[in-house]
Amino acid sequence: MIKSFLFPSKYGERSYSLLLLAMRIVMGLLLMTHGFQKLMGYSAMSTTFPDPLGVGSNASLCLAIFGELFCPIAFIAGFLYRLSMIPMIVTMVVAFLFIHQCSIAEGELAFVYLLTFVLLYIAGPGLFSVDAVIGRRLAEKDRTVR
Repeated sequence: MIKSFLFPSKYGERSYSLLLLAMRIVMGLLLMTHGFQKLMGYSAMSTTFPDPLGVGSNASLCLAIFGELFCPIAFIAGFLYRLSMIPMIVTMVVAFLFIHQCSIAEGELAFVYLLTFVLLYIAGPGLFSVDAVIGRRLAEKDRTVR
C-alpha cells in the first residue's frame, strides 16, 4: 500500500501527465524564487525573520528556505514527490495562517500556493516523474518474483 502511494506505477493519459509535469516545473520554480531570495538575504533576515512556531528566527528562516528552495527541487523532478511536498505545504500553511492571519488580501500568494500544492499532492506526480519510473521498476520486480 505505502509502496504504491510513494511510487505509483500506473497513470492515465499522457496529456494529464504532461499537465502535471508542467505544473510541477512552473510552481516549483516560482516557489524556488522565494526560497532563493531568503537564502541570499539570510544574514540580514536571520535575526528578524518571523517566528510563528516559537523555534527562533534563525530556525524559522532555515525551515522556510528548506520548504521553498530545496523541497521544490525534488518536487520538480517528481522524486519522493508527496514527501517533498509536505514541507512546502506546511510552509504555506504557516505563512497564510500565522504571518498573514488568514487574510486573502495580504496572503493571497501563500493561499494560491497552498491550494495548488494540496491539489497537486492529491493528483500525484504523473508518468513523467522519478517516482513513476521507480514505481514501474518495483511493479516489474514484483511480477518477476511471483
